Amino acid sequence: MNTLKTIRVGIIGAGANTKLRHIPGLLAQPSVEISAVCNRSLESSEQVARQYNIPRVCRHWTEIVSSPEVDAVVIGTWPYLHCPITLAALAAGKHVLTEARMAMNASQAHQMLDASRMHPELITQIVPAPPTLRVDRTVQQLLADGFTGELYAVELNAASGQFADFTQPLHWRHDRDLSGMNTISLGIWYECILRWIGAAQTVMAMTQVNVRQRRTDAGELRAISVPDHVDVLAKMECGAQAHFRISDVTGLSRGSEVWLFGRCGTLRYDASTDKLFGGHPGDKELSEIAIPPELAGSWRVEEEFIHAIRGAGRVMRTTFEDGVKYMQFTEAVARSAASGSAVNAQSV
Repeated sequence: MNTLKTIRVGIIGAGANTKLRHIPGLLAQPSVEISAVCNRSLESSEQVARQYNIPRVCRHWTEIVSSPEVDAVVIGTWPYLHCPITLAALAAGKHVLTEARMAMNASQAHQMLDASRMHPELITQIVPAPPTLRVDRTVQQLLADGFTGELYAVELNAASGQFADFTQPLHWRHDRDLSGMNTISLGIWYECILRWIGAAQTVMAMTQVNVRQRRTDAGELRAISVPDHVDVLAKMECGAQAHFRISDVTGLSRGSEVWLFGRCGTLRYDASTDKLFGGHPGDKELSEIAIPPELAGSWRVEEEFIHAIRGAGRVMRTTFEDGVKYMQFTEAVARSAASGSAVNAQSV
């Protein structure tokens, strides 16, 4: 007989990732039920409720946050609502799993972290950046074992490989009012780097907006201020110098990859194949590094969230503390690009 207390989850924002990952992942956990849903419209909320047999549909997210029939809240909205919902949910005694990016800016991220620390009995988690989940622990182990030795340089190229698309409609990532300081996949890739080698101290950035306007679904032409090409030079805490290039306009470029160059060795992660390569002085080329099964990571966000609520584990991917770090970096990049000066990412 199942003696686990049922955890009742309210969904706020049931978009593509919530339906693909979060709802099935939560329902796969024992004694978990989705008790309520609130999407952008009543119609879409009702569609999701029918699809997953969710008993209650709410017209506004505050109904879920205040409901005594909800123990935990999953925030699947765009970044502009992450902070207000998180603060309200924690104040109402609810556990919180929020979609990435953590917030609109570093100030909101700090507010969320402060609120979580005021409620240590409640679990808070951010959906992690997924690209490197399988190789993270292997990279961490190799670095700890001295594979590269002293780390000198980091090169990140995160490119879609597509040419600038002037016909694509306005996406929330293009809309500063919805995305805040978050710029294309900058925060996602920085979070991956953060797992491997730690945070950046100082950043110097240049950004560019190449596609300057797009049409909304309603046909309205909107100006865009969110960059679609970003170059960042950073001094990392570990002493390495880093160069990050994030772009949606470098057509036919090679896919996303990360290079770690050290005194004794080089590591390369190829995102297109999810493979890791390495080499040492004297090697003629890099060789693939097998990922040991016991170190291979995978998507276990919902499982980790529920286990942490039950006291059977703790949140590793991603904590609010790490979320603040990537929001500090993202905002530091924006400030540097605007001012033309270097910015201390850790003071943002």
